[in-house]
Amino acid sequence: MTHAVDPHKLARDLLGRDFDELEADEQRVIKRVAAGTFTGRDADELAQAHETWKDRLADRVAAVGGSWSFIVGFGVVLVVWTGLNSGALQAMGFGPFDAYPFIFLNLMLSMLAAVQAPVILMSQNRQAMKDRITARHDYEVNLRTQLEILRLSHRVEALARDVRALAEDRGE
Repeated sequence: MTHAVDPHKLARDLLGRDFDELEADEQRVIKRVAAGTFTGRDADELAQAHETWKDRLADRVAAVGGSWSFIVGFGVVLVVWTGLNSGALQAMGFGPFDAYPFIFLNLMLSMLAAVQAPVILMSQNRQAMKDRITARHDYEVNLRTQLEILRLSHRVEALARDVRALAEDRGE
């Protein structure tokens, strides 16, 4: 069972600095340590808590558009498109629907790139935000661990002093 401790006293005792001199992250961690609370939520949970359907769609488009299956599938579409329009349709008695130099294909590729690129950038921005949350969370966990180690070290030192004092009182 933990009890609340004054964060200003904790900052002075453990870090040797005034609470007001600490950075915002350090103050937040000191307050959590002083209160005996700490959230165990990870970065993915924090990011998913604020995620919208648009964010999930951007992540999905980036996942599909950046995969080998998309590249291979799209390569097959390009080969079929050029094959049909280069002579296969003419052999069957039809005219090509997009004759060389494949202007309609160029238009479709340009439109795909125009839509896909910003969506992938949105997904990358979200991933960067997740990375920042993870880094901040890791920093807080590391700082909290260091503070707990310092707190335990102070307790061990105090116990060692008490044991020495008792030994001296007994004449040992």
